[in-house]
Amino acid sequence: MFLFNRKRFGSMKLTMVGLMVMVLFLSACGNNNPGNASNAGTDKATAPTAEATEAPAVPKTLTDAMGHEVTIPANPGRVLGSYLEDALVTLGVTPVAQWSVTNGIQDYLSTELKDVPTISYDLPLEAVTSFAPDLILIPSESSVQNGIYDQLNKIAPTYVIGDKLNQDWRKSLLKIGEILNKTPEAEKAIKDYEDKAAAAKEKLKGAIGEESVAILWLVQKNFYIVDETRSSGAVLYTDLGVKLPNLVTEIPVGTRATWNPISLEKLSELTADHIILVNSDKTEGSEILDSAIWKGIPAVKAGNVHEMSSTSSWLYSGANAGGKIIDDVLKSFVK
Repeated sequence: MFLFNRKRFGSMKLTMVGLMVMVLFLSACGNNNPGNASNAGTDKATAPTAEATEAPAVPKTLTDAMGHEVTIPANPGRVLGSYLEDALVTLGVTPVAQWSVTNGIQDYLSTELKDVPTISYDLPLEAVTSFAPDLILIPSESSVQNGIYDQLNKIAPTYVIGDKLNQDWRKSLLKIGEILNKTPEAEKAIKDYEDKAAAAKEKLKGAIGEESVAILWLVQKNFYIVDETRSSGAVLYTDLGVKLPNLVTEIPVGTRATWNPISLEKLSELTADHIILVNSDKTEGSEILDSAIWKGIPAVKAGNVHEMSSTSSWLYSGANAGGKIIDDVLKSFVK
């Protein structure tokens, strides 16, 4: 007859529990070994998380475009990057204040920056101080001349991206991603944009073929034509492969600006098949669009003028701006 020994049973129970714990421990160790081929398909819950494997962020020192050695906080939480908001938004960073001028802000980012207060483009020191940034990013060297850099740097570590990088939004985005420990996010944003541009290029090619397109900006009764290497020109002519109009190719390369002034009389020589018009002169410049010279331009006579709002992204650069420009192009040209 089997006799129940309570003391012995309790000892066996403890031994079994100990063995089970040991088995579970060894199993977990095996599952965490990436070289263990037998673990393919095991429950994802046993895999180590990114938080568990990534080293915590620490302050780092980077040299900016002006040669300053800037100590970047480990995790900047209050970033001021006036006129770099496109990049910050792309990286999922909400700045403490957003760039503004007398006439307004970067409207195309109004949704992402809805609750962000404005700061004047020239960064008044009192205003900068009031936002208590822990990192200040500056696009251009010219913005911080005559001692302004030193004054800003007393408020918070100040890093100058510099014109060389800032003229190429991809390079600028990667640099800002490096500064803010968001390089993977920057790389993904660039890839997503390139994929979108490649798909749009094929659609546009089928819609307009080799027809040329000019981008004009009308502001304060003056016309400007965009260069092929910057802003919406880079999107249209480089990323989407659209044929350049004659008047852009005639501008000497060394003298080109992002937006080049052009007289109405010179515009009469424009042979582009289409015109994209960014109209910032709904009132003052309206008579120009009623002039005989304007109406005599071939694209205007053919009814091939595609007007874009002055609050659109066509005057700006960046992953967000470029993506919205592509959307506008497809909406206007691909039926």
